[in-house]
Amino acid sequence: MADFGADHAFGQVPKKLKEHYGIVVSISTIAKVTEYHGQQMQKQRQTAVLSPTRLGCSQQIAEIDGCMLPIVLARIDEGDKRKNKKLQWSEARRALVHEQGSVTPKFEATFGGSVDDTRLALLNCAIAAGFGTNTHVHGVGDGAPWIADQTKAKFGAQSSYLVDFFHVCEYLAAASKTCAPDNHKVWTKTQKNLLKKNDHTIVIKHLAEYLEAEDVQSEKAPVRACYRYLSNRIDQLDYKGALEKGLPIGSGEIESAHRYVIQQRLKLAGAWWKAANVQPMLALRIVRANGDWEKYWGNLSSAVAA
Repeated sequence: MADFGADHAFGQVPKKLKEHYGIVVSISTIAKVTEYHGQQMQKQRQTAVLSPTRLGCSQQIAEIDGCMLPIVLARIDEGDKRKNKKLQWSEARRALVHEQGSVTPKFEATFGGSVDDTRLALLNCAIAAGFGTNTHVHGVGDGAPWIADQTKAKFGAQSSYLVDFFHVCEYLAAASKTCAPDNHKVWTKTQKNLLKKNDHTIVIKHLAEYLEAEDVQSEKAPVRACYRYLSNRIDQLDYKGALEKGLPIGSGEIESAHRYVIQQRLKLAGAWWKAANVQPMLALRIVRANGDWEKYWGNLSSAVAA
């Protein structure tokens, strides 16, 4: 039940159980069993402890990002569970870390927790992926300050952080319509090339020539937005250094992982979750993505036998 429930909407599981095993189980029972094992998986996952003598791998790549999930706050009318729900979107935060060259990242996810929880999730990922006292962590993500802050707070001098290049390009593309309305594609390409050479001061200078007046509304001032975005992140624009080391300059890996680790199950069409059930479901998805599914059931069997 937990196996099917981790991957499919609870409403689809009874049919699969009957087809594969010839048993009939209610949707409510399937949900309770699946969420129970999610809770147990969460308890089994312990905080990783870094040995002071562990050198670790030389280079890791780390990415953190947020994903909005649909949450039911309350039901106005308990008589019809499909209608009159009070809803909101809340953020789940997920971390991904792997050794440079590896195609098997380690994942962690948090929901509704503190900044410390996110920081701890990032460290757990890194240790599981081979982090040690000799490891440098290359962080990549969008411009959200909390992402860069968590990388620096947990790894300090052993880390660097890069703003996702393609996120920056979106700002440049928007500004190009003002800076070079007759040739905006060429202008944008030129700025991209300058950024890849670490000539961000030239890009910022170009933008400064076309800044909108301060009384222009923010949504109508793309040049000002781009100018501020780059100016506030000067220390996160070392694209040349990353490219020379064969490191990624975009955070596409974490965005892709959102789809197959979290959204594939927790953002199914029409699905809304109680906040208390989100973390257990995240635990199910993370355990599976990390290749620890069989380990969990083995631990459970050992505990029962004992």
